[in-house]
Amino acid sequence: MAHHISSASNPQIKTLKSLHLKKGRAETGLFLAEGARLAVEAADLGVWPEILVFSPAAREREHVRALIEQAEARRVRTIETSESILAQISKRDNPQTVLGAYKQRLTPLDQISGDTIVALEAIRDPGNLGTIMRTADSTGAGGVILIGESCDPFSVEAVRASMGSLFAMKLARASFEELLRFKQERGARMMGLSLKGAAFDSDRPAPARAIVLMGNEQSGLAPHMEAACDLLVKLPMRGRADSLNLAIATGVMLYDLWRRRGYDGARA
Repeated sequence: MAHHISSASNPQIKTLKSLHLKKGRAETGLFLAEGARLAVEAADLGVWPEILVFSPAAREREHVRALIEQAEARRVRTIETSESILAQISKRDNPQTVLGAYKQRLTPLDQISGDTIVALEAIRDPGNLGTIMRTADSTGAGGVILIGESCDPFSVEAVRASMGSLFAMKLARASFEELLRFKQERGARMMGLSLKGAAFDSDRPAPARAIVLMGNEQSGLAPHMEAACDLLVKLPMRGRADSLNLAIATGVMLYDLWRRRGYDGARA
């Protein structure tokens, strides 16, 4: 049965609100995901929250009611509360009426596989990271590897931008040296984006296994990372802009690789 909480000072509500802060996420090992659609998609993947919070109005919807019943059968703690408290948890004036607190999960590097892997060096913007996870998911990439110090993939901003793909996409952390060993063991070719790269050749055959390595938003790839790439490419530019947003540039690379593989596995 759901717990009914009407006070914003309740310890469980305070815990949920703390998940907006890196300290709160580190102390609890949890992160916040908003919306019934994300909760249903996560459940379809076998991922259930530790805590599921919802408004009385949300419970009236059939699919939400079914989600709550399934969650309770799996011993998920369920909390019914007001929309005003949901707004305090989500820090939004018009909050989602279903919120979930999930365990943070990273995949060991040796369990990442697939024809295409994305590696991101020192990414700083959680919106970019979430968008890249969503694009990697959309193109069938096998995983996203975070190299060095990066923004938190479990921040509310990153989770929102991923639109649920965080639950579907394998996510790992590694040093650059570990990435190089991973590349060698997998027999993959590493492709980097750089102003020093060769002209973009859309007719070049796609490698059987590729690692798309992207530098951070400000400085791009470090020289030693560029030197380790099997291929450096430069995206063509036509207008006055001389660069692209990191998430957009990564999307161009991923979709071009997928196109050169004939959009294998695309849904009809």
